[in-house]
Amino acid sequence: MKCTINRRAQFSASHRYWLPELDAAENQRIFGACSRFPGHGHNYVLYVSLAGDLDKYGMVENLSVVKQVIKQEVTSQLNYAYLNDAWSEEFKQTLPTTENIARVIWQKLAPHLPLVNIQLFEHPELWADYQGNNMEATLTVKTHFSAAHRLAIPSLSFEENQEIYGKCARPNGHGHNYHLEVTVAGEIDSRTGMLVDLGALQNAIDEYVVEPFDHTFLNKDIAYFAEVVPTAENIAVRIADLLRSPISQLGAELHKIKLIESPNNSCEINCRSIKSATEKVSQQTAMVSS
Repeated sequence: MKCTINRRAQFSASHRYWLPELDAAENQRIFGACSRFPGHGHNYVLYVSLAGDLDKYGMVENLSVVKQVIKQEVTSQLNYAYLNDAWSEEFKQTLPTTENIARVIWQKLAPHLPLVNIQLFEHPELWADYQGNNMEATLTVKTHFSAAHRLAIPSLSFEENQEIYGKCARPNGHGHNYHLEVTVAGEIDSRTGMLVDLGALQNAIDEYVVEPFDHTFLNKDIAYFAEVVPTAENIAVRIADLLRSPISQLGAELHKIKLIESPNNSCEINCRSIKSATEKVSQQTAMVSS
């Protein structure tokens, strides 16, 4: 029986984004505050995912062995270290960005463990995943906005809507503190170590989603939701459509949208499997209305 297991580890380290062939102004333009001397630090959290058949002891891998391998190959070398120097050969050509650190950790562990994914959190709102695909990785940014909505199909009566949506159909609506995870995919640049310009990505998310959606009543303030019911699922697919083109212009591909409506409810959209989520939602709404 195939099974996937995950082992958590952590280390604290500092790094600096700086290319010696560029002057200070150009490094500042590309890397922003991350180019400052002598660098900055993070409490990194690492998840190592392994897969395989269960052995006669009921394990994919002996976790004591896994723990020792991770410590020997990664954490003992990186904990309380300056990454640019700790793995100077690995980060001489390609800078120690979150996505590139994840890639190098894979290279360190792959000879010893049956890896399927390396997930590295730089902090709770930024992390990278790497699965051994050359220079390809994913990068996730987490943000939030607050908004109100009402779940009701305009063409149906209150009683009909209440039968479908329950309390969420009440006339005056209700609100949520939404948490949004935007995952992009692309190639890690062989020099900068960046999959995408992180500042530009965060600006795009703010411009197209957070600022327009924050502190609104979605049904009334966002034209799209005048006819489309703003369920968490429909909000997520709308966000996917809003971000797909701006992220493409940054040289990356929108990979996944995860919208957390509450601690009990969340949804995910695989953005590589759909071309136009909004078009599909509009068609479904038309079918229900008719």
